[in-house]
Amino acid sequence: MLDRFLTLCRSSEPGVLAAGVLTLFAAAPGGAQLFGSVPVDPVRVSVVASDSRVAPGDQLVLAVVLEHAEHWHSWPSAAQDVLPPDIAEFAIRTNVTIAQVPEWVEAVGPVQWPAPSLAKVADPTGEHDTIEVPTYQGKAVAYVPLLVKPGAPAGSDDIVVDVEYQACDETSCMAPQLVEQSASIEIAPVGASGENEKGDPSQFAGFDSSVFAQMAAGSVAAQPATPTGRGASFFGLSLGNLSGVGGFLALAFLGAVGGLILNLTPCVLPVLPIKVMTLSQHAATPGKALALSLWMALGVVAFWVGIGIPVALVGAFSDPSRIFGIWWLTAGIGLVIGVLALGLMGLYTFRLPKAVYMVDPKADSAWGSFLFGVMTAVLGLPCFGFVAGALLPVAATQGPAWTLTVFGSIGVGMALPYLVLALRPGLIDKVPRTGPASELVKQVMGLLLLAAAAYFVGAGARGFISERPALLSGLPWWGRIAHWWVVGLFAGGAGLWLLVRTIQITRKTGRRLVFSAIGLFILGVSVAYAAKETTKARSDVWIAYNAQLFDAARHRGDVVVLDFTAEWCLNCKALKAAVLDRKGVAEQLRSSGVTPLIADVTSTKAPGWAKLRDLGQTGIPTLAVFGPGLESPWISNAYTGEQVLEAIASARGGRQ
Repeated sequence: MLDRFLTLCRSSEPGVLAAGVLTLFAAAPGGAQLFGSVPVDPVRVSVVASDSRVAPGDQLVLAVVLEHAEHWHSWPSAAQDVLPPDIAEFAIRTNVTIAQVPEWVEAVGPVQWPAPSLAKVADPTGEHDTIEVPTYQGKAVAYVPLLVKPGAPAGSDDIVVDVEYQACDETSCMAPQLVEQSASIEIAPVGASGENEKGDPSQFAGFDSSVFAQMAAGSVAAQPATPTGRGASFFGLSLGNLSGVGGFLALAFLGAVGGLILNLTPCVLPVLPIKVMTLSQHAATPGKALALSLWMALGVVAFWVGIGIPVALVGAFSDPSRIFGIWWLTAGIGLVIGVLALGLMGLYTFRLPKAVYMVDPKADSAWGSFLFGVMTAVLGLPCFGFVAGALLPVAATQGPAWTLTVFGSIGVGMALPYLVLALRPGLIDKVPRTGPASELVKQVMGLLLLAAAAYFVGAGARGFISERPALLSGLPWWGRIAHWWVVGLFAGGAGLWLLVRTIQITRKTGRRLVFSAIGLFILGVSVAYAAKETTKARSDVWIAYNAQLFDAARHRGDVVVLDFTAEWCLNCKALKAAVLDRKGVAEQLRSSGVTPLIADVTSTKAPGWAKLRDLGQTGIPTLAVFGPGLESPWISNAYTGEQVLEAIASARGGRQ
């Protein structure tokens, strides 16, 4: 054990040095084991009621206790919003919900979360060995307040609580867990004598009972979804516990602010000048400009309200941006954007049935403006979580009306620029209405829209392939980034066209310099990003794991390097950046006779789980090396580059 510790500590590779410290705890009871099994229960979950016997109209508190083994932690609730972006991107947050609210419960209040404490975790960026982030450690207690109905019938019942969490230490992350616990409650008959049967008072020392005043006033809904936390914030503004009329109005205002911000995101911004140019053509007729602006705004609002209705009614569907996980929907959105972009640029050269032309994609009719508004709102979906991630959890605890208000206000905020243009059409008088300059704006923005369309279609195609392991394993490296070059072609073409046409249109030096610089910037960024994705894809030698590929490689006598990873595994990302992607190891993985396979176990149904269990492992990261020179596979949960190279050399067994 000591020699492993010294080997790790001699390493200068980021993300590995700190792992050496944990080897000293491998033999300790309940400690994290670096080269073996982990504690049977890294996190033990229990639920305790403040009173096991209550009367109608009483107050009740459930204490959800998470007891972490030494050196282990779980991630704070999303409502607390305390994790750095690099960690929050994949961390599975702790969540507590009442599986089914009993009929005798009048109201369920917001969860009161424990205060996080700092713990060292691996740095997924590879810039540092470890970083300190807030986590739940040791004994962490969350509280769920409830009100008992005044007319609750006598009897006994169980309250079932679902607790979701992920246990990690500095070297391993366990699969996310969903644990069901229950507490038995007896409701005494009305007027019965005797006191309530109290639970352990020490478990409830951290509970803030002032929440019951809000619940009694009816300002807290009876069924929470994602709980509100004391640290929930919107662009740095603490939300606290929003409730009542004031909280409702504040949430609506913040939703409108978020919708307005959506207009500034890269996906939405390109369409705004196109619409302004369309409106400017009708500025001489204020009535026409007003009508088009209102129809445009109505389309934006209608879209957000339309998707807000199912979200409000189905609490589990909390983030509409997740629809981009549906490959055919993502690709379909891209095709619609592409068709509309061509129409807006005036590039249609074919005739469609007369009925089709009733839908005017040039957006100079009421119906066309409405559809343009819908398309604009669709483009904002990928950035939806960025502007509303903290608002929906707060709204979900207050009921469907609050949730629907968030979506409606987002639509109003996003439509605000067009409402302003409708009320003040004189603002667009400064925009050139006709001529080469206005056409250039349409053409450049249309090309940028085509770039967005290419991204959505490409993302949909990748989603289709990722669901089919046989296709994924046979996909060449360039197939993974081909859509980025199409995106770069359109975006870079927009920059180049802006540069060329600006020089042709105007002789004013200032305008030439400004717009040429913008064109060169767009062109440079487009090419640089596509080149970056190409370099990354060419250097990525990993092949998606499946049992057939594994068996075929073993049958050929190849050295098989099998890496188990997941999107929620911080340590996996840190080790890959610090060790597996480094020059020496990466060259060996690309060498003849070596088959590098990656088993993504993000999904609980992933085929890699069966193989991981066959190897006697329960957590990740896990790296396994097989080969003719090894009687049994070399397996490690934390490793240096030297150790991986030695394992590959041993697995070759004298073969070069």
